[in-house]
Amino acid sequence: MPNARSIEILLVEDNPGDVRLTQEAFKEGHIRNNLSVVKDGAAAMDFLMKSGEYKNSPTPDLILLDLNLPKKNGHEVLEEIKKDPNLKMIPVIILTSSEADKDVVRAYSLNANCYIRKPVDLDQLLKVVKAIDSFWLEIVKLPPKL
Repeated sequence: MPNARSIEILLVEDNPGDVRLTQEAFKEGHIRNNLSVVKDGAAAMDFLMKSGEYKNSPTPDLILLDLNLPKKNGHEVLEEIKKDPNLKMIPVIILTSSEADKDVVRAYSLNANCYIRKPVDLDQLLKVVKAIDSFWLEIVKLPPKL
């Protein structure tokens, strides 16, 4: 049962190639969404706090967060999101190239909603995006925006 409305997704990713691959996967997967992209952890927090150039940014329904980011790493961003009463309900999916157990454990200890190793090719990323769509955007009931 597809959602009646488009979903707001924030992609926090500094690698332009990964951004393009993710955008292409969402496009090819025909996912109804508005995908906003920021390239570092500080910009992610500005976007979420609606400050600076992001004062009119939409509140995301879902966040796709890389861990290896400039200015503020993904763990720091995740910790700030989950400590903020206005943001903590937004599901955060860690989408990163790191397979390190310490990164997985730290992400979950900071209340990440799931941890996905980033695929390196479009076909595999398309499978991940379709799985995200199926689970997070069709099966799961996302929290309402307050």
